[in-house]
Amino acid sequence: MRVFVNAVPLEIRQGADVRAAVLALDGALERKLATGAAFVTDARGIEVPPGAPLAEGAILRVVVSARRAAGKPDADA
Repeated sequence: MRVFVNAVPLEIRQGADVRAAVLALDGALERKLATGAAFVTDARGIEVPPGAPLAEGAILRVVVSARRAAGKPDADA
């Protein structure tokens, strides 16, 4: 089935979830999603969980957080 992740059309298997769609686009983005450094929104801007099943034509956007992980020092400090 065809879905869109970050405006890129992708063909993924029927029944795939959000995580599978992000992985099909970019493995590095999927790793950020898995570690909490990124999250996914639907076409309305509502956050969707990585395990949510997708339907044909789903539109997703991966948002990468600009926040530093807790406890990491600032490079300029």
